[in-house]
Amino acid sequence: MTKDPYKDKLSDDAYRVCRLAATEQPFSGKYNDHWLDGVYHCVCCDQPLFQSSKKFDAGCGWPSFYQAIEGNVNYLPDHSHNMVRTEIECLQCNSHLGHVFDDGPKPTGKRYCVNSLSLTFVAK
Repeated sequence: MTKDPYKDKLSDDAYRVCRLAATEQPFSGKYNDHWLDGVYHCVCCDQPLFQSSKKFDAGCGWPSFYQAIEGNVNYLPDHSHNMVRTEIECLQCNSHLGHVFDDGPKPTGKRYCVNSLSLTFVAK
């Protein structure tokens, strides 16, 4: 059996979120109240995912964006927990990021609700 390379790269909490689709506790993530200018990348593969200019305060306890970097996020139906949602994952490495909802601000009306543990930040 091949060992998962992400098991050694990520913290236990980040591994649970990114590779096992867990969710971090609301208001616990380091990027929830983070407003520097730059780009949020996938913690697993460094793929650019979200620009800070598309981030907004949704008050939900997780970093929220109204738009992802086009072509870098995958969308999957998620019927877990007796809900119908759309899961988002990194298109390059399939790391679980969070979910996208239709209750965000203009111009897209989307709210990408993302786990901080799935991200790294590169300042401009």
